[in-house]
Amino acid sequence: MNFKEMIDNMSPEVYVKLKQAVELGKWPNGVRLTPEQTELCLQAVITYDYSNKEEKDRVGYIDTAGHKSLGKKESTEEQDTIKWVGDGPEGQV
Repeated sequence: MNFKEMIDNMSPEVYVKLKQAVELGKWPNGVRLTPEQTELCLQAVITYDYSNKEEKDRVGYIDTAGHKSLGKKESTEEQDTIKWVGDGPEGQV
């Protein structure tokens, strides 16, 4: 059985467990995921989403319809200014 067949046969319950493991960085029994396990679980979640969910419901989906810079013809080098607001003098955290 190859990776795609395994994902096609994966139950929604297993999908939820894999997604939760990636989110928390550990298995349900508390054992930390290795970097390889994290990568493989994330690949499984993304592949499952691609096969079973609408685009807007998939992991990592970004809705660009309302993005403020969409359609702008201005330079991409323009940057927004961040203003820090606080109780102390400027420059202090």
